[in-house]
Amino acid sequence: MKGKDEFAFEQPCPIRDILDRIGDQWSLLVLDALDGRTRRFNELLRDIGDISKQMLSKTLKRLEQDGFVRRTLYAQVPLRVEYALTDLGRSFLGPLQGLVCWADAHHKAIVLARRRYANGGDALADAVL
Repeated sequence: MKGKDEFAFEQPCPIRDILDRIGDQWSLLVLDALDGRTRRFNELLRDIGDISKQMLSKTLKRLEQDGFVRRTLYAQVPLRVEYALTDLGRSFLGPLQGLVCWADAHHKAIVLARRRYANGGDALADAVL
């Protein structure tokens, strides 16, 4: 029997577990859109642009489930729902911004390597040399 502070992980590898959840197409964009401000659903929908309502709803629920996002429901007419980052979500912004900067700095090189590879070149050998 496990003690009160022990529990079984569904996914024992922390890196795989976290990257599986936040590494999807939309989670990082939603977290970035919530950086420093509380937003309503339609504001997020407009800011992100090419996300569907269904996918935004699903992404927000997953981020809330994982503790990155707090959903606040205001019992008024019409019903108002706001989303904000939790302390955990805000703590992830530093690593997220590092990833964004890295992607901006290296995107051109990655795209060029893909083109070389698609054209029969050895992208890895070119990148090492």
